[in-house]
Amino acid sequence: MKKYFNLFDFRQKVDYKIEVLSGLTVALALVPEAVAFALLAGLSPLTGLYAAFMMGLVTAIFGGRPGMISGATGAVAVVFVGLIAQLRLLYPEMGLEQITQYIFLTVILGGVFQLIFGFLRLGKFIRLVPQPVIFGFVNGLAIIIFMAQLPQFTINSTDASAPWMQGTELYSFLGLVALAILIVWGLPKLTKAFPSGLAAILTIFAIVYFFDIPTSTVGDIASVQGGFPMPSFPEVPLNLKTFLLILPYAAIVAGVGLIESLLTLNIVDEITQTRGRGNKEAIAQGGANILSGLFLGMGGCAMIGQSLINISSGSRARLSGIVAAVMLLVFVMFGAPIIERLPMAALTGLMIMVAVGTFEWASFKALNKMPKSDIFVMVLVTLVTVLSHNLAIAVLIGVVISALVFAWDNSKRIRARKYVAHDGVKHYEIYGPLFFGSVAVFNEKFDIAGDPEEVIIDFQESRVVDMSAIEALNGLTERYAAQGKRVRLKHLSPDCRILLQNAEQIIDVNVMEDPQYKVVTDIL
Repeated sequence: MKKYFNLFDFRQKVDYKIEVLSGLTVALALVPEAVAFALLAGLSPLTGLYAAFMMGLVTAIFGGRPGMISGATGAVAVVFVGLIAQLRLLYPEMGLEQITQYIFLTVILGGVFQLIFGFLRLGKFIRLVPQPVIFGFVNGLAIIIFMAQLPQFTINSTDASAPWMQGTELYSFLGLVALAILIVWGLPKLTKAFPSGLAAILTIFAIVYFFDIPTSTVGDIASVQGGFPMPSFPEVPLNLKTFLLILPYAAIVAGVGLIESLLTLNIVDEITQTRGRGNKEAIAQGGANILSGLFLGMGGCAMIGQSLINISSGSRARLSGIVAAVMLLVFVMFGAPIIERLPMAALTGLMIMVAVGTFEWASFKALNKMPKSDIFVMVLVTLVTVLSHNLAIAVLIGVVISALVFAWDNSKRIRARKYVAHDGVKHYEIYGPLFFGSVAVFNEKFDIAGDPEEVIIDFQESRVVDMSAIEALNGLTERYAAQGKRVRLKHLSPDCRILLQNAEQIIDVNVMEDPQYKVVTDIL
């Protein structure tokens, strides 16, 4: 019996010094990102910090990939931008505190969806997301994160209609942002011993403090002073109207979170040459989001950047993630006065570099090598993501279009090798899948009137995929039968035979020589 709750592998050799130092590094880097992503969603920075703590702790303990870091992310934050806009449209009088309660409930419901996904062992379906869709998804997300920084260049970043900065105020803010970008870009080229994002924030903080430069800070937007978060169920009307309002956003939170988490898991798997457990990670993400919503957090998912920082620091165990989450809470409880004095220019520069780092620049290099259909899908997903802020719908559209393109291409690839054996039996060796898209071409391959009395259709290099294929075989056998001729099917795989058996009421053919095929399955 599988040990689903085997939290730690005590057989694993753990370097505790590396794990603790990696966790501390990640915790320091998480603070500015958690604050920035909360502000991106229009929420209190504290919701991002609490989410980073709860998501990081739960997934570090129960997740399917040791060393992977979870927290508040831009992908999930963007979803809440749409929900907040919808709430303000429906309830103009609603304040931020009440809006936040709806966010918490959405996070909880999204976590429930993720739990169901994991328990149903659906993690393997991440393989169905084509690379062009991933490129489009990531590029669209990067553009959204970048555009979300533009309000910081207004005189009131919380008011979308506020006028742009001018004069000395604008130049000083631009200079600080540019310096932050330069540090984040340049420091890793010199040393990776210290997080570049944290270095940028500390440098900008020191310049603003010692030179007394007037500029906006985190404290100007919201307070991050907090203690240990206490659980509470969101105070919203629990009725059908509320459920229907948050349902699509909860589904998007779940979908986007799972996509980014499972993609991150695959990346870490490639780096460490090990295999994570996608379904277990989905369950952990779901549980973490439920607890995050109950403990005043905005929810989130796996973080590609922080996970890579952790892995590159040498972490291979769960301890680093636990240390990172606990230290983050310590910062919130005892370091709030310092966090509130962080200049927004530093966070803006950091988020611009996050957007630049998120963007898949390699997609441009591959343009002249990609099929036109893949380029179309990538651009479409990017545009839908940017225009709608609906990451899940964008991915879904991309997957559907990619599937249609694949089906169309394969519908034209079915072919038949024909020959008459010495015994007078005519053989049709079929190549390519027989499914709804290829049945028309399949039917054109047969010369019913000119064929002998016995015909064998060989499917060794083909596969009967769906009921449209079954119906095509049924129609073919009926046309041969009308001519007084017999059809036999050869080399059908077991899954094809099952289809025929299920459809035995509409088709009657002789099946011969069925080989055994093995199918790879996933573990939880």
